[in-house]
Formats: sequence, C-alpha cells, structure tokens
Amino acid sequence: MFGKRLIVSGAIAILIGTLGACSGGSDGSGNGNGVDNGVNGVTQGQDDTGTGTGTGTGSGTGTGSGGTASAQDDTVRGLKDSVRHITPKTTRATRPRLVKKCTTATRRVRHSSSSGTGSRRKTRTWYTTERYRSCTRVHRGTETYRKTVRTEKWCVELDDVNGDKRRDDVWYRVGRPVYGDALAADEHARLEFSPVADGC
Repeated sequence: MFGKRLIVSGAIAILIGTLGACSGGSDGSGNGNGVDNGVNGVTQGQDDTGTGTGTGTGSGTGTGSGGTASAQDDTVRGLKDSVRHITPKTTRATRPRLVKKCTTATRRVRHSSSSGTGSRRKTRTWYTTERYRSCTRVHRGTETYRKTVRTEKWCVELDDVNGDKRRDDVWYRVGRPVYGDALAADEHARLEFSPVADGC
C-alpha cells in the first residue's frame, strides 16, 4: 500500500512539473521598430523574437571637378602714343624661267579578243603602235619679277601698357581696322585691342 502511494506521488510530481514547463513560455509579444538615419547611414531595429540591433554604415563621396581652361587673354590696354603705317616694298629680281617642253613618242599596245566556248575557245592577239606626248618643265633662260622685301604693316604704340606706368613706348602690330580706329583717336586716348604681333 505504501509503495503504491509513492508511485502515485511521483507521477503527480512529474505531471505538475510538465504542466509548469508548458505554461512558462513566451507571451509572444514583439516590438518592431526601425530607424533610418540618412545622415549617419545607421539603421536599428527589433524583431518579434527579441531585441536586436543591426548597424550598417555606408558613406560614399564623389568629387568631380571640371577644369575650366581659360583662354589666354591677349588683349592689351594702354594710352595712345603714336601710330605707324609701313608700306610694302618690292624690288626687281631675276629667276630661272621654266618652260613646258613636250616630246612625241610611240609605244606598242597589246590587244586580245576571245571567241567560242570550252575546247573551241580561241583567243586572238594583235599589237598596235600608238603615239603620245610626254611633257616636262625645264629651265630656259631667266625672267624678271617683283620680289617683296618688306610687307605692309599697321602698328600702334602704347604707354602705360596694362596699367603699368613703367611700360611706355611699346609697339604692336595690328590689323587695318584697329589701326584706323587708333589713327582717329585723340592723343593719349585709352585704347584696347588684340595685337597681331609684338613689335613693328
């Protein structure tokens, strides 16, 4: 009788322990929060199984610079000092005279023609003589011509070039329209132009 009570008591204890384990589970409550920080690139969140933190940091920096190639400013500024027109100069000179010299020659030209087909095909060949002209330029005597020894120039002289008080009496070659404007300008008038070349 006592042994049966021990067996029953043990079975009851096991049953109570089993029921306690089953009733002590999670309540299944979960909280899902997500924060996205666009500045720092960090995202944090919690899922239904517990509390978790996931950190992802991404930073991308793109730098692009487009170099601006500034064209060199060749404009000069200053006060009108003087203008100058240099006329062209030529002289008489001689040079070898080139003349066209032609000769007549002959050459042998081959001709051919075919007729028939297959084994009956025949080819006829004949030659003719053709005349042609061959021309070259050769020196014969001399001839006279006008040789340019000085080209025409239009020039302007400036003082205080680009605001520098020490740069006076500087000559520039200019185009004819600029020369005309400078010629019509008053003495010591402020001029601005793009020269053709330095000096005169």
